Amino acid sequence: MVRVPLLRTAAALALAVLLNPMPLAQTAAPAGAPPGAAAPAPAAGAPAAAQAPTTAAPAAAPGAAVADKKAYEERLRKLSSELRCLVCQNQTLADSNAELAVDLRRQVEGLMGEGKSDDQIKAYLVDRYGDFVLYRPPVQGNTMLLWFGPFALLLIGAVAWLLVQRRSRQRRAAGQASAESDRERMRKLLES
Repeated sequence: MVRVPLLRTAAALALAVLLNPMPLAQTAAPAGAPPGAAAPAPAAGAPAAAQAPTTAAPAAAPGAAVADKKAYEERLRKLSSELRCLVCQNQTLADSNAELAVDLRRQVEGLMGEGKSDDQIKAYLVDRYGDFVLYRPPVQGNTMLLWFGPFALLLIGAVAWLLVQRRSRQRRAAGQASAESDRERMRKLLES
């Protein structure tokens, strides 16, 4: 059985892929320019040969669009499984059907469409919502209790259990010694 929000998400993803096709050829950026920067426009008086690209764009393989779409969907699924729904009880964005989760998935899709990396998307969401948005928050000073608290509670419980067992053994041993001394006294009283 397919859920309606899943169909809406799939339809929105398909629409986003159709409306934002991958460029077939990219222009060369000047040396030292950041990745993704476009080449400068030719001067107004430049000859036509200088304005036209010198290399032809390679023809796209028939399955390239399908492979790109699958890779995009896989990246979105992976990223959504690493982010937490902010209103749900311990669910990822991929698992949640809450309106806020749907909005966050759309926001992640938009950031992916802008060409941001997974780390940049996570950093943006952490800046906006805090470490709680990460399904596995980093080990930091403010998350030490979250990471090591369960182990500390387990250790405290084990120590308390051992102390109770030890005290119980001591009481039993003391009770047996007391019972033996009482029996000995009774024997002495009976013999006298």
